[in-house]
Amino acid sequence: MALPACAAPALRPPLQPERGAPARTTCPRRHSRVEAELAASRPGSVAASVRAGPPRGVSRGFNSQPLLDEPLKASSSLAGAARAPLFALLPRGRRRRMHDLRRRWDLGSLCRALLTRGLAALGHSLKHVLGAIFSKIFGPLASVGNMDEKSNKLLLALVMLFLFAVIVLQYVCPGTECQLLRLQAFSSPMPDPYRSEDESSARFVPRYNFSRGDLLRKVDFDIKGDDLIVFLHIQKTGGTTFGRHLVRNIQLEQPCECRVGQKKCTCHRPGKRETWLFSRFSTGWSCGLHADWTELTSCVPAVVDGKRDARLRPSRWRIFQILDASSKDRRDSPKTNPGATSPASTKARNTSKSGKNFHYITILRDPVSRYLSEWRHVQRGATWKASLHVCDGRPPTSEELPSCYTGDDWSGCPLKEFMDCPYNLANNRQVRMLSDLTLVGCYNLSVMPEKQRNKVLLESAKTNLKHMAFFGLTEFQRKTQYLFEKTFNMNFISPFTQYNTTRASSVEINEEIQKRIEGLNFLDMELYSYAKDLFLQRYQFMRQKEHQEARRKRQEQRKFLKGKLLQTHFQSQSQGQSQNLSQNQSQNPNLNANQNVTQNLIQNLTQTSSQNSSQKENRESQRQNPGQEQSDSNPSNGTNDYIGSVEKWR
Repeated sequence: MALPACAAPALRPPLQPERGAPARTTCPRRHSRVEAELAASRPGSVAASVRAGPPRGVSRGFNSQPLLDEPLKASSSLAGAARAPLFALLPRGRRRRMHDLRRRWDLGSLCRALLTRGLAALGHSLKHVLGAIFSKIFGPLASVGNMDEKSNKLLLALVMLFLFAVIVLQYVCPGTECQLLRLQAFSSPMPDPYRSEDESSARFVPRYNFSRGDLLRKVDFDIKGDDLIVFLHIQKTGGTTFGRHLVRNIQLEQPCECRVGQKKCTCHRPGKRETWLFSRFSTGWSCGLHADWTELTSCVPAVVDGKRDARLRPSRWRIFQILDASSKDRRDSPKTNPGATSPASTKARNTSKSGKNFHYITILRDPVSRYLSEWRHVQRGATWKASLHVCDGRPPTSEELPSCYTGDDWSGCPLKEFMDCPYNLANNRQVRMLSDLTLVGCYNLSVMPEKQRNKVLLESAKTNLKHMAFFGLTEFQRKTQYLFEKTFNMNFISPFTQYNTTRASSVEINEEIQKRIEGLNFLDMELYSYAKDLFLQRYQFMRQKEHQEARRKRQEQRKFLKGKLLQTHFQSQSQGQSQNLSQNQSQNPNLNANQNVTQNLIQNLTQTSSQNSSQKENRESQRQNPGQEQSDSNPSNGTNDYIGSVEKWR
């Protein structure tokens, strides 16, 4: 029976290796052992397909077919396995890995091809551009022989240099910000961290004239003695953040002890059980919630003198008793002109009976931002009902200070309703809390006309603010930190952070509402303008003083170093001369005697020269007075000539 032509090669005997050639035991493409055995058993079909196929793990296409598309039929399982595709005989995990490898190989080759073509196109366009530039620059020299070849070489050198510079730059500066490219560090000094903090102009033009005593604030704060810092905390001015800085961020010999979960910290003096800070986070609201200037100046001295350490916070009736006693003392004192705060009374309020010195500090804020922030705070449910508002020994009556709401709180109130209330204490709050309310009859509006009352309150607030030991502005956090450190000689651990996005900044208001808020807080607007001018003038004054001191220290250091260098130079010269003299004396023992002789000769010559000069003066006097007798004790002419020659030589 005749066999088909396609089956004839399969029935042929296997090919024998040539003589002298080593027997092939493995597949030339480094397949697995199973593939090698199959290739050896079926050299005509399987091995040939393996040899003709791609390397292991590499396919001809992305969706390639198995190595044998149509497996041959077999009678036994072994023959079927031998005739089965090699890809189907592999384990499932290995087949999956080979499929992923094929896919990666195809994507990688595609990316390489695209990258190669892109670089070629970029190089071609760059060559044309550089060639055009080169032809424009060296156009007149194109007639010179072999200029094209030279220009091509030069162009290639420039391109290679550019590529080398790019590679070096990527190696040295892998990131987007390279330190080597910051040339401003070499051309200009380091930027001032306190400059243009609120995005305002760097140049400041003062509006008010302050004396040197008003600008210079240098408190000799003795933390181990009897000095006490009193923090007047005005609502929504950033006082909470500043109060935390005072108890957690100051470098002290004995830092404040702040426990987790407690708002108050224990701030004792070194070696004593007395506090050096009177604030919300150290002593609590000892004089009432957000006590103002009138309450603090009456309450703090009595509280510190009467209660100390753990019993520092009295009860509410005790506060009334203390304030009543202080108000009685104030009423017994002689009356002064309303609105005029005498220096003696201010000094008396800054000290207590026990001799303690009270240094008042506070923080102010832009009135519009503060007003909006307070409205948002009240809208969330804040009431400040615990505030005492004690003035002249008593709290205000309901007729003197009516409430703007009837319920438990004023939560959810709109901005228009908040602005429409005429008894809202948010209006001009900063002026009211910094002024002496006893000058205008406390909260009784019938004592004096409104215009006069506003004028007295504003002048009192300005005076008290100017005489405070320190005040800061919320819009200038770094400058506030700087002035506090220079005033009290106390350094903070970490710098203050300027937050430009607050709850007040998120409120969008039109120009009309802003004008109305400014009108409701016209006293605060004028006080803030005054405070900002004084604050920036103090900052400039302290910076100039710091620069002058630094310049003076540098000059002193230069003088000291110059004197030290001269001293070392003279010492080295004297040591060298002494060494040379000792060596010469050891070499020539008669040198010392000769030196003594020369020294005596020099002394004699100097004496004779002085005598000669005196004789010349006598001769001149004799010429002027010929009647006087001439002295006969003149030396010989030879000696004088010798002395004159020696003087000329010297």
